[in-house]
Amino acid sequence: MLKRTIEPLVTERLLRYPAVALIGPRQCGKTTLAQALGGHYFDLEQEPDRLRLDLAWDSLAAGKDLVILDEAQSWPDVFARLRGTIDRDRKRMGRFLLLGSVSPSLMVQVSESLAGRLSLVELTPFLLTELQTKAAQQRRWLCGGYPDGGVLSAKQYPRWQLDYVSLLAQRDLPAWGLPSKPHTTERLLRMLAALHGCEWNASQVGSSLGLSYHTVNSYLDYLTGAFLIRRLLPYQTNIKKRLVKSPKIYWRDSGVLHALLNVSDDKSLLSQPWVGASWEGFVIEQAIAMLSAHGIPCDAYYFRTSDQHELDLVLDFGQELWAIEIKLTTEPGTAHMLQLDKTADMIQARRRFLVSQTARSTGDGQRVSCGLPEFLHLLVCSF
Repeated sequence: MLKRTIEPLVTERLLRYPAVALIGPRQCGKTTLAQALGGHYFDLEQEPDRLRLDLAWDSLAAGKDLVILDEAQSWPDVFARLRGTIDRDRKRMGRFLLLGSVSPSLMVQVSESLAGRLSLVELTPFLLTELQTKAAQQRRWLCGGYPDGGVLSAKQYPRWQLDYVSLLAQRDLPAWGLPSKPHTTERLLRMLAALHGCEWNASQVGSSLGLSYHTVNSYLDYLTGAFLIRRLLPYQTNIKKRLVKSPKIYWRDSGVLHALLNVSDDKSLLSQPWVGASWEGFVIEQAIAMLSAHGIPCDAYYFRTSDQHELDLVLDFGQELWAIEIKLTTEPGTAHMLQLDKTADMIQARRRFLVSQTARSTGDGQRVSCGLPEFLHLLVCSF
């Protein structure tokens, strides 16, 4: 099993909270990571496991071993039990690890039953830095990060991703409460793939699907909560220029994006007119996921003015802003950095990064031009 960057964070949270919820998309490795921590495992989507848990609850609650509850939101009755058990001995930490694949359902139960008793930790598919071989690292952008999706075994891509999306649309998303017919969901998912990296226009998408913009927005909320889509909000600041206010949308896993857009290999990917948007989304997701895996609090945005001054990613750490521009090139030029500086000055960003596919890093720590691996290293080492 590959070492997951987030494991120390999960362990640390278990030392400080009675319960921890490890959330993330289906098949990203939550169960594998949880079982590696030891303890008693129950899959609450399975009736036999629910019965086992019911009969053993008192002994498990009195014991010292970790209790792992997979897909906890599928059995809402368990949350009242958790609250009662935790409240009888609030000083005992690290008792329960909940796993969940859909944020909305889980968060309703958490907010109603476990507020103040539980810490949330999000697991993503494999980070670039978690892959141990050069071949796997080179496949990561094309195939995405799902363990079974091709990043570890190239033959799985793109068939695995297409089956994954089909099962989500036909079974999982309806079961989780998405009020959309499967064929409509699949059409929406393919439209979202074509809009990757674009500003969100609910009215336009709704018109194409024969739905109201209110309905389309509610569907997007659900897909965001199910860890499929990232909605990147615009950074707002008090400057004289008019700012773009619509969010941008990105597929969180590049492999699912590429499969939906019928990209079969690296050659095909690089020939696409939207390849720059794909690279941009890949870098953005890796950066945000890396910060999350290390427990570093940060708000992520993009920035654009009406006269086309733009930053692909703005990271707000509270005390300072970082401005990031992303280019699909191995030879970033001086003009790219000068444009980055000009736009970063508008929001008074303290540090500026030009992230490309270059093998060389240049800069003084405050202004840096580098490749993605170096950028991810700098993100973590700065805190």
